Amino acid sequence: MAATHKWQFATRFRRHVFGWRSAAPIQRIREAVSEIKQVARKEPVLAAEGAVLFLEKLSPALEQVDSSSGALGSAVNKAIDTLVPIVAKANVDTHIRQRWLERLWEALQDDGVPYIEALGDYWGELCVTPELAGAWADEFLPIVERVWSPHAPGHGFFKGTSACLASLYAAGRHGELLSLIDKAPFKWWHDRRWGVRALVAQGKKAEAIRYAEESRGLNEPGGQIARVCEEILLSSGLAEEAYRRYAIDANQCTTNLATFRAIVKKYPGYQPERILRDLAASTPGAEGKWFAAAKDAGLFREAIDLASASPTDPRTLTRAARDFAEKEPEFAISAGLAALRWIALGHGYEITGLDVLDAHDALMRAAVHAGIDERHMNARIAQMIVDASPYNDFVRQVLAQRLTVS
Repeated sequence: MAATHKWQFATRFRRHVFGWRSAAPIQRIREAVSEIKQVARKEPVLAAEGAVLFLEKLSPALEQVDSSSGALGSAVNKAIDTLVPIVAKANVDTHIRQRWLERLWEALQDDGVPYIEALGDYWGELCVTPELAGAWADEFLPIVERVWSPHAPGHGFFKGTSACLASLYAAGRHGELLSLIDKAPFKWWHDRRWGVRALVAQGKKAEAIRYAEESRGLNEPGGQIARVCEEILLSSGLAEEAYRRYAIDANQCTTNLATFRAIVKKYPGYQPERILRDLAASTPGAEGKWFAAAKDAGLFREAIDLASASPTDPRTLTRAARDFAEKEPEFAISAGLAALRWIALGHGYEITGLDVLDAHDALMRAAVHAGIDERHMNARIAQMIVDASPYNDFVRQVLAQRLTVS
C-alpha cells in the first residue's frame, strides 16, 4: 500500500524545487503535514511511511531557500514535532522500523544546510524499544568517543551525536550516557541536558539540578536550564523553591503580559500581586513595562503605581484609559494622565499630535463617568503638564484649544 499510495507532497518537494523565497515552502510544509495527519486517522502505518518520505525529501527541496528570517526553520521544527509521534506510534515490526531509521539517518547525513538536525533529539523516541535504541547507540558510540577524544583532529563534530545521546537515554544506559558526556570537549547544554535527564531517571534530582547549574556559561541558554530545574523541583513538590529560584527565568515569553500569565498559570496557589511585585523587582528601572500585566489581572492600583515608577508606553496607557473609561473611571483617569505625562517627558515611539488628542479624549470620557467637571479636568491636565516638563511645549501646544480654564 505504501508503494502505491500517491502522496500529493511528493512532487512538490523535489530537489531545489523552490526559489529563494520562503513563503511558498512554508505553505507546502503545512499542507504536507496536514495530508499526513489526515491519513494517520485511518491508516497510521501508511502515515508513518509518508512522514519518513517527507522528512527524506525536505532538506534537499529547501537548500536554496532564504531562511534568514527564521520562519522556515520554525516551520520545519514544528513539522518534525508533529510527525515524529506519528512514526513512533505506528505498530510495525522491528524490521520495518529499522528500515525507517536507516532512511532517516541517511537523510540526516545528507542534511546540508541543515534543516532536519533536530531529528537526532528524537532518535530514542523513534526507536520505540530499548533494544532497538541500544543497537543504534552501539553504532554511534565509537564514533562519538573518537571525535570527542583529546587527540581527534578537527572540531569534534558528528551529526549523530544527539542521536547517540538520545539512544543511550532511551535504552536506559544512564551511567554510560553520563560517562560519555564527561568526555565532551566543551560543556554544551545541548549535550548536558541528556545528563540531567539521566540523573533524574536514576532518582538523583538534587544532583541533576547541580549538574544543570554547572552547565551555565556565557553562551548557554539560561532560560532552558531554568525551565528544566524548575520542572525537577515542581515534580518533587518543592513549589516555593522552584518559584523563588527559577520561575521568572524559566517562563520568559515574547511579552511581559505573557510572562506574567505563564507564571500565574504554573503557580495557581500564589497571589497575582506577589508575582507581579516580584516581576517588577526583577526589572529595576523598567517597572512600567509590567503595567499591562497588572491591568489584565485587575490590579488597577498596582498598575498605576507601576506606570508612575518608570516610563510606560503612552499608547498602552491611552488604550487602558479608553477601555476602562466607563467601568473603572478613576483608573482610566490615572492612566490617561500618565500617558500625557510620559509624552510630555519625551517618551513613546514616534509620538504625534494625534496620540496626544487620543489620550485627552479618553481622559475626558473617563472624567464624565467619574463625575468630574470638564474645566476642572482640563485644569488638572494643564498643571500636570507644567509639573512634568515645564520646558516642553509639545503637549501644551497640541491641547492649546482644549485646555481653556476659566
